[in-house]
Amino acid sequence: MYSQLFVEMESFQFTKTGQAACGDDIQIKVLKDENRYLAVLSDGLGSGVKAHVLANMTTTMALRYLQSNMDTLQSVETIMDSLPVCEVRKISYSTFSMIDLRLGGITRIVEMGNPPYIQLRGDREVPPLKHETIVSNHWPDRQVECYELKMEPGDRLIVCSDGVTQSGLGEGPQYRFGWRRSGEMAYAQEKIAANPEISSYALARSIAYQAYRISRNTCKDDISCMVIYMRKPRVMRLLTGPPFHKDHDNEFARRADLGEAHTIVCGGTTANILERVTGRKVEIDIAKLQLSDNLPPPGRLPEVAMVTEGILTLTRVYQALENNEPADKLPTAGRKIIEMMMQHDKIEFIVGTKVNEAHQDPSLPQDLELRRGIIRRISAALNQKFRKETEITFF
Repeated sequence: MYSQLFVEMESFQFTKTGQAACGDDIQIKVLKDENRYLAVLSDGLGSGVKAHVLANMTTTMALRYLQSNMDTLQSVETIMDSLPVCEVRKISYSTFSMIDLRLGGITRIVEMGNPPYIQLRGDREVPPLKHETIVSNHWPDRQVECYELKMEPGDRLIVCSDGVTQSGLGEGPQYRFGWRRSGEMAYAQEKIAANPEISSYALARSIAYQAYRISRNTCKDDISCMVIYMRKPRVMRLLTGPPFHKDHDNEFARRADLGEAHTIVCGGTTANILERVTGRKVEIDIAKLQLSDNLPPPGRLPEVAMVTEGILTLTRVYQALENNEPADKLPTAGRKIIEMMMQHDKIEFIVGTKVNEAHQDPSLPQDLELRRGIIRRISAALNQKFRKETEITFF
């Protein structure tokens, strides 16, 4: 059961007003072969560039120690011993939360100085299985909180910096002591109750924005929130290109069966195959021609989210993913493809391998690639930059 689950790990941050760099840092690493999901959130001493350097050093070391299963106390002491000393306060300091989630096993969380994590099952808080406080001999003024807990399907972990829990500090009687963990948790429970399927990114962003609003739309400290959500994967499918053998057309077309919200067809020939096999017809909205940026406008096919032109559109999608371009700056087809990819966890590419003679036209852009190549590049970008799972099936 657990091996079929997807662990969504996303975050959102605001930088302290007036600073050029965020003094918090978040790093995530997935060890698929071990069914482990590692994450570290660190808050560097102070704010700005120096704080960011401290936080980044902490997350980098902590992630390495988590991966190597280094002893908890030894890890904490090594991190603290390695940090540079602040010239003003004469201390080396960085708070952190370290998470080692193991599918089907025990999840371990180590915290020093950060607000306590929140585990929610639906909108109900779940207490830890075990909680232990340890104190370092090297740093007797620092307490390290160690937790063990069990993550079940549908559970969420919420971790934040104190820029969230201390937001609004002193802003009237309601926030005399800030928003606090209790306020953050009540807000998260409210958002989940209103939308039980809310994504990790949407929830982290919503919590961060609420902390920002409580502070009267300013950041008196860096604000960081990370949400980990364990659930069934959301799968989308993109079909492109005709199969190498025509007698595979029926099987190829049957792959467009995930429903309208989860299927995209790229390529005129591909759309023609689906029309012939399913009997459904593509409708083109000519009104969207001006929004297509010299590409053919997208069309509609029943049970499919969108039908687009093929290689040119896919090449533009790859360029946007590789260069981290905002999706809203793209033509309609490219924007919707990327938006759908970001809304799903696993993207399945069903790729026909018959060569289209039109792609050999020397007047086409020089960076135009054959379908197989561009799909592999899109897949790699989704894996490496966005932690999406991908699968490519060739016909």
